[in-house]
Amino acid sequence: MTLRLSLSRLAALLRKETIQMKRDRVTFAMMLGIPLMLLVMFGFAINTDPKHLPAALVAPGQDRYTRAIVTALEMTGYYHFTHPNVTAPEADALMARGAVSFIVTIPSDFGARVEREDEPRILIEADATDPSVASGAVSTLSTVASQALLHERHAEAQAEAAQRGQLQVIVHRRYNPEGITQYNIVPGLLGVILQMTMVMMTSIALTREMERGTMENLLAMPATPLEIMLGKVLPFFGVGAVQVLVVLVAAKGLFDVPFVGSLPLLLWGVLLFVLALVLLGYTISTFARTQMQAMQLTFFFFLPSMLLSGFMFPYRGMPSWAQGIGEALPLTHFLRLVRAVMLKGAGLADVSTPLFAMGAFVLVFALIALIRFRRTLD
Repeated sequence: MTLRLSLSRLAALLRKETIQMKRDRVTFAMMLGIPLMLLVMFGFAINTDPKHLPAALVAPGQDRYTRAIVTALEMTGYYHFTHPNVTAPEADALMARGAVSFIVTIPSDFGARVEREDEPRILIEADATDPSVASGAVSTLSTVASQALLHERHAEAQAEAAQRGQLQVIVHRRYNPEGITQYNIVPGLLGVILQMTMVMMTSIALTREMERGTMENLLAMPATPLEIMLGKVLPFFGVGAVQVLVVLVAAKGLFDVPFVGSLPLLLWGVLLFVLALVLLGYTISTFARTQMQAMQLTFFFFLPSMLLSGFMFPYRGMPSWAQGIGEALPLTHFLRLVRAVMLKGAGLADVSTPLFAMGAFVLVFALIALIRFRRTLD
C-alpha cells in the first residue's frame, strides 16, 4: 500500500464527484435550501412573544371608563379586539373555535362602581391551551388597566384610589388553569409522530419498489394506477392506528392530559390527517429516484411543518407571510383540531374548518399522486 499522493488522480476524483453531485439535484438543493430555510424561519418568522392577539369584548355598558381600559389594552400591543361587541355565549363560541385568544368582560355597572369607589372588577379569560401565547399579555394586565383607570379619574383621585386598590383584574386561564406545558405538547405530538412516520414510510416504500425493480411486476398485473396507489397506501393505516392508540393511552396514563371532547370526532380527524399524509408520501415518491432522495424530500417538508404549524412556537406570533405558509400545512389544522377536541371539548361545528382543510388536502394530494404516477408509468 502506497501513501504517495497524486494530484492528477485526486483532481480526477474531485471532478468525478462534482459531476455526480450536479446530477443529484435533490441533494444539491437540500444543501442550499435547508440552511436558507432555517435562516429565514428563525430570523424572521419565529417569535416567542406574540403581539396583536385577537380578543373579544363583552361590555354591555360602553361608558368612558370602559373605553379607557379597552384603549389601554390595545396600546400594549398584545390585544386586538377583533370582536368588540359580543355577548358572553358568542364569546365562548369564538374561543372554542380558536377565533380569539382572550375574552375581556367588563360588567354593565363598571362605571357606577368606579364613581362610588366600590371595588370595580374586570374579567380576562385567556385561552391557555398554549401557555406561552397568553403569558406576556396576561403579565401586563393589572398595571395597564389600573393606570388607565387612574388617568381617566384624573390626578386628584389617584392618591385615594391607590390606597384602596381601586381595580381588581381577575384572570381566568381557560382549558389549562395551571399552565401545564404537557397539555399543549402531548396532543401536538400525536400529529408530529404521525406526520414523521406516515410520510417517510410511504415515500420510502414506493421508492424502494422502483429501486429494486419490483414495481415492474406490479405494472404487469391487471391493476389500474388507482388500485396500485390504494394497495400501497391502505396498509399504513394499521401502523397509524397503533401510533394513535399508544399516544392517547400515554397522554391519559402518563401525563394525565384531559380528554373532554368526543373520541369519534377526534378519530375522524385522525383518519383524514393520516390519509392526507400517506398520499403526500406517495406523491413524494413519484419525485424521488432513490430512497435517500425520498428521505431528503420528507425532511424538507417536515422541517417547516414543525416550526410554522404552531407546535414549537406560537402560531399567532409569526408574520402574515409565515402564517400563510402554515395554513398550507396539514399539521397546522390537525393541531387545532386535536387541541380543541381534547382540551376544549369542541364539537363538530367548532372544528369544521380544520376538518374541511384536511379534506381538501386529501383531494389535492390524491390528484397530484395520480397524475404523477400516470406520468411515471408512461
